[in-house]
Amino acid sequence: MKPTALTEAHHYKCWTEVTLRFGDTDALGHVNNAVFATMFEQGRTTAIFNGVESLSEPGTTFVLASLKLDFLEEMHFPGTVRVGTRIASFGRSSLKINQALFLNEKCCAVSEEIIVLIDLKTRKSTPISDATRATIEGIVRI
Repeated sequence: MKPTALTEAHHYKCWTEVTLRFGDTDALGHVNNAVFATMFEQGRTTAIFNGVESLSEPGTTFVLASLKLDFLEEMHFPGTVRVGTRIASFGRSSLKINQALFLNEKCCAVSEEIIVLIDLKTRKSTPISDATRATIEGIVRI
């Protein structure tokens, strides 16, 4: 996907709404940059976790390995941010995820993350099964 496409809402199929809080703002009156990362996390949770539990097989979970975040616009309280999430690609034991934050239909940030499936006992990466992939694709609809 071209970088400009990351800012277009129609490229995202999985959506999460996050209500901004006054406490999310900083001394300059805009939403703090750390809150952007937290909103992206909430979107990822919608895509690859079922409420609290990982959509993967028992004994495994997904962990964040890489996060690239581009800030495009300031956000200000109050409002509701829409977090768009899509799977860019599957690897053997990882996913590349694209996300965007929209406030009042304006794209305020985009991100690219790498999520790795790990075995909870060994803490090492483990292959993503066909069943896990199908479950995630059903939610995110690539």
